[in-house]
Amino acid sequence: MDRESERAVRVAKALSDPTRYELLRRIAAAREINCRDLTVLFRVSQATVSHHLKILTDAGLVRARREGQFHFFSVRPGALPGHARALLRAFPKEEGAGARKATASRARRGRAA
Repeated sequence: MDRESERAVRVAKALSDPTRYELLRRIAAAREINCRDLTVLFRVSQATVSHHLKILTDAGLVRARREGQFHFFSVRPGALPGHARALLRAFPKEEGAGARKATASRARRGRAA
């Protein structure tokens, strides 16, 4: 598997968890937010939030900035559009609707597509 595919899988795994997906949405909406505020929003332990943030950070979606004893998180610039472009490159373009209908029609009649 090439590096771009490995990264796409890592991002997909990170976003497959509903809590991490919502964390990323909240971080993007706030532009920057600290772990303590995320803990209040999600009503889970700080350790749980930190674990999810580490996975998002390791996937390259989020970056952390330290200020004193606090860590502030923001979406890594270009990460989401970059991931979207990688997915579009990874999968071939869909066939046109007419081609899909013709293929399905031939398959129903028992002919090879």
